[in-house]
Formats: sequence, structure tokens, C-alpha cells
Amino acid sequence: MNQIDTIIADFASAVWDLPLLILLIGGGLYLLLLSKFLPFRFIGHAIEILRGKYDDPNDPGQISHFQALTTALSATVGMGNIAGVAVAISIGGPGAVFWMWVSAIIGMSTKFYTSTLAIMYRGKDSHGELQGGPMYFITEGLGKSWKPLAVMFSICGLVGALPVFNVNQLTQAVNDILLISNGIEVGLYSSLIIGFVLVAVTALVILGGLQRISKTASRLVPAMVVLYFVLVLIVLGVNIDVLPKYIILIFTDAFAAENFMGDAFLGGMLGGLILLGIRRGAFSNEAGIGTAPMAHGAARTDEPVREGLVAMLGPAIDTLIVCTLTALAILVTGVWQTTDANGVTLTASAFSEAMPGIGKYLLLLCISIFSMSSLFSYAYYGTKCMGFLFGASKKYYYNYFYIVSILLGATTSLNMMINLIDAFFALMAIPTMVATIIMAPRVTKEIKSYIKQLK
Repeated sequence: MNQIDTIIADFASAVWDLPLLILLIGGGLYLLLLSKFLPFRFIGHAIEILRGKYDDPNDPGQISHFQALTTALSATVGMGNIAGVAVAISIGGPGAVFWMWVSAIIGMSTKFYTSTLAIMYRGKDSHGELQGGPMYFITEGLGKSWKPLAVMFSICGLVGALPVFNVNQLTQAVNDILLISNGIEVGLYSSLIIGFVLVAVTALVILGGLQRISKTASRLVPAMVVLYFVLVLIVLGVNIDVLPKYIILIFTDAFAAENFMGDAFLGGMLGGLILLGIRRGAFSNEAGIGTAPMAHGAARTDEPVREGLVAMLGPAIDTLIVCTLTALAILVTGVWQTTDANGVTLTASAFSEAMPGIGKYLLLLCISIFSMSSLFSYAYYGTKCMGFLFGASKKYYYNYFYIVSILLGATTSLNMMINLIDAFFALMAIPTMVATIIMAPRVTKEIKSYIKQLK
């Protein structure tokens, strides 16, 4: 297992190198400038769309704008925001948060372009049903000669969509918060029991298809974000005296890299910190990876720009809001300096510090819902990739493979799982970003037409 762990870690480091950083961040900046900062100019309009002001039940698609966003958010607002932020701070210190913010701001434009393309170039699966996502906008927008890029995305998506990191961290949370603290012995047996419970609940939802997934997500996600927001405000309220100090430290440490304990990148600690922040930011909001366009591509709309505007709210909600809340909770309580805990256990320590007795249990409730909703959405992404590769009639076979992988996630190490998903996310980003950059001028033309129509 140690050898496999090392191989996966080396593989993840190899793909997350300078070329991918240039593609994600350089490409995102190019899209931001090309759109003339549209994501920030049209936030108010995006919220109006989300509230259903422009919904038309006769438009093509399967789910509403709101359901598309909550389905995408149920995947991104999950362990990346709670455990992923904790991993970033434990390795990089407060400065890592700043580079996660940079990733999110640039990611808003990337999400806008990729999700607009997902509606512009929807394709039909082998059953004749309308589908969206990078594999479809590559083949429909760039032509059949680009199909190898779409196949690459779909093959990597089969692994990238696996729930192993979410399950790993949920299992760790249940073990640390619920079992160990109550004197119950934990090990392979307890992890397998947790795994089988998750298998049962996940199977119940995902075997019902997209409609059941989107309805479940649209009920669970908003309630959990509000509860989590309230809990973190309590943590910050208890430690209000040190809050300004840590907000300043996020900015100063982002360039000093004094708390960074990872590997140097481009010859320096600052380079390593920037890469860590971008990597954890991409893991949190998935901008440029290509997962969210699969959910937004199913939205009931005939206006591509409209869906792109809804999609761009994703990175703002999950990284700029939820990740920042988690980061501040960990920083103000001081647990990042006083414990060797990592991942979700570090976040739980922060909640226990501020709300002794009850804090960690309330966090466990949030974690459970965030993780479960992520499990449902990722299953949908995996079936989309499977359907593209092998035909719509075979796509549901992926669910059985997916369900079995839950047991793998429950019984393996955090490092192995996070490196595995990191590596395949990186490989998914390559075809997504290359195709998006090539077709970006077409989206810009669509933007001009949409703005003219609005006026």
C-alpha cells in the first residue's frame, strides 16, 4: 500500500506541473479579459435567473436553472470546502487561502465559458436524449476529428468522479467525532460498516437517476450551507478579538510563505504555496475541470449565456464563501498550530474549541449532508462519461462500480485518495480547457447577442 501511495503521489505531482498551472490560471485570466469581466458585471442578473425569473417549462433540457446549480454545488460544496481547506492550511498556512481565492475569482470566468459551451453545443446520446458537458461540446463544437480529446476527458472522468475522497473523510469524521470520543474501538471493521451504510443510502438515490439526484440536492444543499454559515459565525463570534489579525495574515502570508511546509515549486517556497492554493482551489470549485458543465448542460434553457451566468456563481459560493468560513474557523481557534490533525479532523478540532461538547457533532451533521449530496452528484457525472464512451444503455453499469468504490474510500488513507482524485482532475482539465480556449471567441459573440437582446 505504501508503494501504491508513493506512485499515486508522484503521478499527481507530475501532472500538476507548470503547464497545467498555465492552462488553468493563464487560460482563466484570458477568458476573464475576453469577457470584459462579465462574471462581475452581471452577478445581479445571474441571481434573477437563479430565482426563476426567466424559466420557461417549454425550453429544452431536463432540470431548472436552480436545480442545475444545486446539483453542481452539491458536488463542489462538500469535503473540498471542509477537509480540503484544512489540508491546504495544515501544509501551507494562512497564505494558502489567498491563492484559493485567486483560483475562485479566475474560476468564475472559466465556469461561465465552459457551462455556456455546454448549452451551445449539446449533443444527443445513443438514445437520442439531449446531453451537455465537455465531451459533447468538444465533438459538437470542434468536430469529430477532436473526438480523442472527448474520449480522454470521459475516461479520466470515470475515475475522477469516484467518491473515494468524500467517503474517506466522512469515515474519518464518524470515527474521530462519534466513535473514538465515545470509547468505541475503530479499525477496518468499523470503517467497513460505515462504508456499507453509505452504499445503502447512495444506491437508494443514484439508482433513481438525475431527477431524483437534482431534487434531493436542491433540498439538502441550501439548508446545509445556511446551517454551516451559522455555525462558523458562532466560532468567529467566540474568537472575534483575533479575527482581524488572521484576515491580515491571510494576505501577508500569501507572499511571505512563512508557514509553508510542502515542496518548493519553480525553485521557491512561494511557488509551492501558490501551486498548493491553486490545486486545493480547483479541488474545491472544480472550475476548468469540466464536471459542472455536465450538470449545467442538462438545464432547461435555450439561452447558453443565461446558464453560464448561473454556473459562474458556483466558485463564488463554494470557495469565496464556504471555504473562507472554514479557513477562518481553523485559523481563529489556533488549532492549525496546536495539533497535528489533518483534513476533516482539523476542522472538527476548531469547532470543538469554540463550542465544547456540541460543536463537533453539529459539524458532523453538516459533513454528512455535504458528503452525501456530493456522492449523488458525482455518480451522475460518472454515468454521463460512461454513456458517452459505451452508449446510453450501458451508462447505469457505472453506478455499481461507483457503489463498490465507496468501500475502497472508507478503508484507505487520506493522502492516497486526495492524490488520486487530484491527478485525474488534472487530466480532465486538459481537454476541457484546451477546447474552451479554442471556442471562447464564439461564446464572446453569443454574449454580445444576449446583451443586445436584454437591452
